[in-house]
Amino acid sequence: MKSILITGASGGLGKEIAIHFSKKGWNVIATMISLKEADVFKDIPNIKCYELDVTNHESVTKAKTAILNDFKSIDIVVNNAGVGYRSFVELSEDSKIEAIVNVNWLGVVKVCREFIPHFREQNKGQFINISSIAGLVNLPLGSFYHSTKKAVESFSECMAYELLDFNISVCTVQFGNTPTNFQKNVSKCEVSSIDSYTVMMDSINNIMSEKTNDNHKLTDIIVEKIYKIAENPSKKFRRYSIGFDANLMKYLRRFLGYRLFNIVIRRYVLR
Repeated sequence: MKSILITGASGGLGKEIAIHFSKKGWNVIATMISLKEADVFKDIPNIKCYELDVTNHESVTKAKTAILNDFKSIDIVVNNAGVGYRSFVELSEDSKIEAIVNVNWLGVVKVCREFIPHFREQNKGQFINISSIAGLVNLPLGSFYHSTKKAVESFSECMAYELLDFNISVCTVQFGNTPTNFQKNVSKCEVSSIDSYTVMMDSINNIMSEKTNDNHKLTDIIVEKIYKIAENPSKKFRRYSIGFDANLMKYLRRFLGYRLFNIVIRRYVLR
């Protein structure tokens, strides 16, 4: 049986990926910040849970040791753990900036760094790094979230060059809002007394809510696509854009250029 490791697997997309791969007969290594959350996989076969905090080097190392004691080989690592932060730069907080950087970007770095030696020794493996539409384009109130996802994109592409000789593939996966609990858990800045900020925040919140409701089938599409990627890893670095929103934004940015794209966003997103 093949084995897949998933970070941030206790809820949202990570949970759905874990359950899907379990049904497909894979060994699923579901990692989460606390094993108190492991009950979500009760009575589901082929899923074994481990405590892993992607922001903590010692936690990642300890989890790797425990996992490799139980599994001789890992085929796929899915870097799924992520958080959101929607804020104006002026109103942003250091603690929340550090938190999103530590989870969304440095967490990916730490997990990849820890498992590269295992992949290299077995001369095979694949990193699937979950990005976002935010890794493709720049949108209002995304200064911090988008920055971390673009960092994941750049990091993944650069790392892929290093791993070519070891039969280790790297890809990123981008998509729009999914009907999971992610948007509900997004941190936001405090309500502002600045009228312009209030109007913009309300507009973005409404758009995100509408998109999440519209994309009710997207989670299943993403999970199935990740399964297909895992079953047939590309030897070359790939970016997979999934869903209407991600593909639309990708092509609009490519064909309009940043100036016209900026006009479109101001007119139709900010209204």
